[in-house]
Amino acid sequence: MIDIKFLRENPEAVKENIKKKFQDKKLPLVDEVIELDAESRKTKQEADDLRASRNKISKEIGALMGQGKKEEAEAKKAEVAANSKRLEELEQKEAELEEKIKKIMMTIPNIIDPSVPIGKDDSENVEIQKYGEPVVPDFEVPYHTEIMEKLNGIDLDSARKVAGNGFYYLMGDIARLHSAVISYARDFMIERGFTYCIPPFMIRSSVVTGVMSFDEMDAMMYKIEGEDLYLIGTSEHSMIGKFIDTIVPEETLPQTLTSYSPCFRKEKGAHGLEERGVYRIHQFEKQEMIVVCKPEESPMWFEKLWQNTVDLFRSMDIPVRTIECCSGDLADLKVKSFDVEAWSPRQKKYFEVGSCSNLGDAQARRLKIRVNGENGKYFAHTLNNTVVAPPRMLIAFLENNLQEDGSIRIPEVLRPYMGGKEVIK
Repeated sequence: MIDIKFLRENPEAVKENIKKKFQDKKLPLVDEVIELDAESRKTKQEADDLRASRNKISKEIGALMGQGKKEEAEAKKAEVAANSKRLEELEQKEAELEEKIKKIMMTIPNIIDPSVPIGKDDSENVEIQKYGEPVVPDFEVPYHTEIMEKLNGIDLDSARKVAGNGFYYLMGDIARLHSAVISYARDFMIERGFTYCIPPFMIRSSVVTGVMSFDEMDAMMYKIEGEDLYLIGTSEHSMIGKFIDTIVPEETLPQTLTSYSPCFRKEKGAHGLEERGVYRIHQFEKQEMIVVCKPEESPMWFEKLWQNTVDLFRSMDIPVRTIECCSGDLADLKVKSFDVEAWSPRQKKYFEVGSCSNLGDAQARRLKIRVNGENGKYFAHTLNNTVVAPPRMLIAFLENNLQEDGSIRIPEVLRPYMGGKEVIK
């Protein structure tokens, strides 16, 4: 959510930003919110004047009563009563206008960074850099579920009976590998100075609407029936929610946290052939990282965050590349975003395994996360990034570490988490 003062003073800049995100249907909202804002400020001024008048008249009533001028005092009381009735009407109108303004402001997209490439959708995202040499082996690489099944590592049929499509049982060494990756990612981030955290796996609606757009919320979140609670789609939501309605001392910034959680997503829409198995699922586990920092430091932290994911994957011998999301592919709250994509020897192309985002002060403004600095209070900047999200990451891991005999090589960094195993057979 952008600053209403900025929108009021720079309506054309806000409209131009909407055009860059190819959301022209939202252009009329800018003028609408400016009109509502003017009406709101006028209403507030009248209410403030009435309050001041009421206070003044109340003092006059006391003086008149002390002087024995009862009739004049009663006339003043009638004036106060009339003013109170009008004030009540104004306060109700003020609340209604504020709610309308807030609803519109939460649908107007955040101002994107000037460096973001302009494009309509993810087909126009821009490759930034490749890390590691993508290899296609001489032997055929089976589909990831076939690799797992040969190692007795997955049971999709039973999961369908128990929970339906989009769920799985991981078994044996594959399940152990899944946990090993999560544990390794946790320690990897701790060594980089992040504080480890296990957050709540459910959040209230006030947090949901603070961290994401309404469109994202509808597409992702599972609502708990009869309760003001949602299952998290990613732990960054509850991690940022940790700071809701707080004033953070500037000297405690940056706050750098890494979190483990299960995640739950609706995953609406049609899924392609390559998105079967464990690629697009309703339940998975993830190691996440978030940063709450001063505004001038968020570009630097953005670079550090996505680099952490690249370094993690390269330490497991998985080639990756970074992709910058174009304007039309950015969620409304995001200022700038990179995807990290892993190499798939089977598909002979890269696919997404993580996403890094700078949200500026959008989440902080919605959640009232303020910083107490030398020159007064201001809104913090928030960033998030995927460290690793098995089991999707396992697809890249299995394909890139598959050997011709069907066994899976375990990279050296993971062996301590696999009881010293060097190969899964």
